[in-house]
Formats: sequence, structure tokens, C-alpha cells
Amino acid sequence: MKNFAKACLLMMAAFFMTPGAHAQISIGISISAHIAPPALPVYVQPACPTDGYLWVPGYWAYDNDAEDYYWVPGVWVAPPNPGLLWTPAYWGYDGGVYGFHAGYWGPHVGFYGGINYGGGYGGVGFGGGAWSGGSFRYNTAVVNVNTTVIHNTYIDRTVINNNVTVNNHTSFNGPGGVTAQPRPQELAAMREQHTAPSSQQMSHQQNARMDKTAFASANHGNPTNVAMNKVGGSHFNPQGQRAPRANNNNANANRPNTNGQANQQHTQQANDNARGDAQAQQPQAHNTQQQQHNMQQPKQQHQQKQPQHKAAPKAHPQKQQHERKE
Repeated sequence: MKNFAKACLLMMAAFFMTPGAHAQISIGISISAHIAPPALPVYVQPACPTDGYLWVPGYWAYDNDAEDYYWVPGVWVAPPNPGLLWTPAYWGYDGGVYGFHAGYWGPHVGFYGGINYGGGYGGVGFGGGAWSGGSFRYNTAVVNVNTTVIHNTYIDRTVINNNVTVNNHTSFNGPGGVTAQPRPQELAAMREQHTAPSSQQMSHQQNARMDKTAFASANHGNPTNVAMNKVGGSHFNPQGQRAPRANNNNANANRPNTNGQANQQHTQQANDNARGDAQAQQPQAHNTQQQQHNMQQPKQQHQQKQPQHKAAPKAHPQKQQHERKE
């Protein structure tokens, strides 16, 4: 948790760094790795759940503790303010390392490494829609929208990127990956005032980090939960079908265990408490049966002293009363 908070601070600080013209400088590098991120998974975008939500494509994040990449599902989110557009995060190779360039909100879409994320992010700009006053209009040629619920739609197929090599799902910019350079309009957008990812977006990434199946070492670059219809909403598999929620009980399985003894003590205490609760419920069940039995006995027998129950009685109290009566 401490490392995640540090990463968040680094991502926030990256927004205030002076951008440069080179592709690898962008808005600033918040984290780095010595191995390339896996290829982007191919998946069906879930339908937009609410009018005004914008699509934030999925990406590979990196956990320093586990020294492994994990997949952050694509998700529909509410922008901080009307009129803002999302510039996706991307990885860039430079100086022998892969640096993570955090995404941000702004009036225009900046440079995101030329990565083809799909869903309107074909490598340059955003073709999934545009703001019209205080309302967002969706281009259904590239984004999945339920038109029976959302009516601010149009169709523009000219924005579809047909120049991407087939099966090229490279997730980083630089040698061995995408070699795009920022265009003048992207450089201008990079110098505009930006808004950091919302608290919901940061929570979304943290939830992904807690899912052990999201790590590349576990899914081999093919995550099962690739997208969500909203933060905290339904999970979807690559085919666009609802997927079961991730079990985060063993979320730290991929991370070094520095608190093994404390965890064992916590588990032992939990087991002891569970046994204590079970023993405490046992006499209570016997008392209930005893009360029902006594209500059926004559008044003078009800006045007799009832036997004391133990956690594991050798003979049932009701049987003892019947023997005395005989």
C-alpha cells in the first residue's frame, strides 16, 4: 500500500514536469521497468452505461514489489468536468528502461505513444466522440453505445485507423515497438493545463493490482477480466461476456512476503476465534431445547434445579431428567 501511494504521488508529480519534444519525455515518467510490457489483449468494449461517460482503455501497469506487470481493465468513467478528454497512459523505451507515462485529462488529447488501444484511440487523437456544449456525442462507428439509452450519437468511419499492421498489438513506444513521434497538435496539447486521473480511476488501478490473476506471470499476457462497464461494476472477458468477479483474498500471492509471521499469527487468531464462537453456540442450542422441554413438564418438575451444561456433555440433560422421574 505504501508503494502504491508512492507511485500515485509520482504520477501526480509527473503532471507538473516540463514536457519536451521527444517522444519519450511526454508529460513525465512516473515508474520504470527493465522488461517490456506484454502485448495489448484484444477484447470487446462493453457498452457505455451512462450518458456522459468516456472510455479509458486498459493498459499494463507495473508492480515494483512483485516485479511484474498487471492488467488494468478498460473502463467507462465520468470525466472530472465537461469538455475534458482523456489522454491514455503509455510505456516508452528510452535509455535502457521502459518508462510509464501517466494518462491525464485535458481539453485536447495529447501524445500517447502512437499506441492503438482501440475504442476510439487508434494511436493519434480520439475518434470515439466529441463534446458539443455540455453534452458528449458518441461516434458509434468506433465505440459501443446502447442507442436505446444514449441518444447523442453519430457515425463517422473516417476516423478508423486502417494503417495499423494486422495483429500488431504492441504496448510500448520505442525500438522494438511503435516508433511514432508526437505531432505538433499533440505537443500543443501536452503543454495545456491537465487534470490528474480521478480518485475513482486510481481506485480502479488499485483494485486491479489486488487481483492476482491480473499479473502477467499468472495470465501469461492474457488476462480474463479485460474490461468493466464502470468502476466497481461488472467485469467482462475478451469476448464481451460478463466474467466472474476476481477473488482478491490471495491478492498478495505475487508479492514478497515480508510479514509471514504476522500473517500466521493473524490466521491462528482467526481460527481460535472461530472455534470459540462454535463452542459458544453449542450450549445456546442445548438451552433452547431445554426450555422447550421444560414447558411441557409439570410445574413442580419445572422448579427442579436444571443441570449445568458443558461444552461437550457426556449425556444429554433431557435424558438425565427422565431418569430421575422414573
